[in-house]
Amino acid sequence: MGQDSERVALVPDGAQPERAVRAAGGWLGIRSAGRRFALVYALMFGASSCLLAISLWYSTIGLVQHQVENAIHSDDLALQALALPPGGGLSNVAAAIATRLDVPGDTGGIYLLMDGHGERLAGNLDQWPEGLAQMDAWYQLPVSRAGVASVALLRAEALPGGVRLIVGRDVRVRAQLWHVLRNGLIWTGLLMVLLGLLGAFVIRSIFRRMVRDISITSRAIARGDLSRRLPLGVGEEFDELAVIINDMLDRISRLMDGVRQVSNAIAHDLRTPVTRARTRLEAAALYANTPDEWRAAIERATQDLDGIVGVFEALLRIAEIEAGSRRAAFAQVDLTQTLWDMDELYRAVAEERGLHLRTIVAAPLPVFGDRELVQQAVANLLDNALKFSAPGTIIDLTARLEEHAVEIVVADHGPGIDAADRSRAMERFFRAEAARNTQGSGLGLALVSAVAQLHNGTLQLADNNPGLRAVICLPTQG
Repeated sequence: MGQDSERVALVPDGAQPERAVRAAGGWLGIRSAGRRFALVYALMFGASSCLLAISLWYSTIGLVQHQVENAIHSDDLALQALALPPGGGLSNVAAAIATRLDVPGDTGGIYLLMDGHGERLAGNLDQWPEGLAQMDAWYQLPVSRAGVASVALLRAEALPGGVRLIVGRDVRVRAQLWHVLRNGLIWTGLLMVLLGLLGAFVIRSIFRRMVRDISITSRAIARGDLSRRLPLGVGEEFDELAVIINDMLDRISRLMDGVRQVSNAIAHDLRTPVTRARTRLEAAALYANTPDEWRAAIERATQDLDGIVGVFEALLRIAEIEAGSRRAAFAQVDLTQTLWDMDELYRAVAEERGLHLRTIVAAPLPVFGDRELVQQAVANLLDNALKFSAPGTIIDLTARLEEHAVEIVVADHGPGIDAADRSRAMERFFRAEAARNTQGSGLGLALVSAVAQLHNGTLQLADNNPGLRAVICLPTQG
């Protein structure tokens, strides 16, 4: 964390979560997501409005300025051309100025023609403006035009013989436009501020309304009502989040149901061997008279307790697999030799029970995973097949490489599992009706399913007509 520190608000028992959030966020409530969205909207709206106003301001004023300068420059060049030889002279310039000033209506034109002695020859300016000192430069100065005070944009030029010429335009209209535009932008800015605040309020209200249903449902779930689900139709992004959370809640519900079922199954399945071991030890205490009788009673009780230990070891093994702790040992392996080794091991066991193990393995069988876990999963399937197969029947072990996956199949011709029970066959401690009288704890298929899921694969159970067909599908790449 470095030098930063994290402040944690302690909420007393019984305090409302909303009050705690407000206390943590300060009186401004800046940690409120709705207010942050509203603030961001207001800032973005305000920034875009300011940029628009500035652009409008400079484009309007700049356009007017550019038009005035072009008009003055064009007029100036035309008058200078009249003064140049051949055929040019001051009389021509003075006549042109008089013509321009005689046009009906106020065109805003400003002219002054002075000779080398400072005598006024033509124009509507009373005198040379103060501050206009350089030629070929732009000036905006107060002037007196035909006895009327005005503000003009001026440009002075030097003509032959020491004659000076001033050409300009009255820019009072531009100043009035500047004031009108400024006032309009001020009122527009105030309106934009109001619209921004209104929009921020609307955005915050919409956000709070969208979150309200989710908050109500979440509080109910937090109080223990896991049957509640987040509503859909609030908004695309919120619907996506709601679907993910609802899937998570469904998963939690299934896990809690599984925990309850496992607890009930442990209590039910372990009660019999514990009671049997206790009964045998009590009987030995009451009726055993010789060391051999004591030893026999203790051995039978030990066998019962070993079965209980085996159940817990299987449960711990499944929990370890589901936790994913074995993923660190994953590597790219070829299961071909592993399956042939299992064929050699189980073929002898099958022959002792009057069964025939038929193995077909197509090499190669590349899998990214844990060789020992896959071997244990296949061993569990073979153990089940040997346990439930009738003498004289065939057990098939086949493996082949499909598209991006290795498919391992163990099929027998025993009683199989009813279609109604296959969906629950991979639950812990579940035992079908046909397996009630056989030895086992109901954890074999649960372990196989856990191994398949750890490898991002699947375990599928199907009817072998008759018997059970178990298919493990493992991806070739992690």
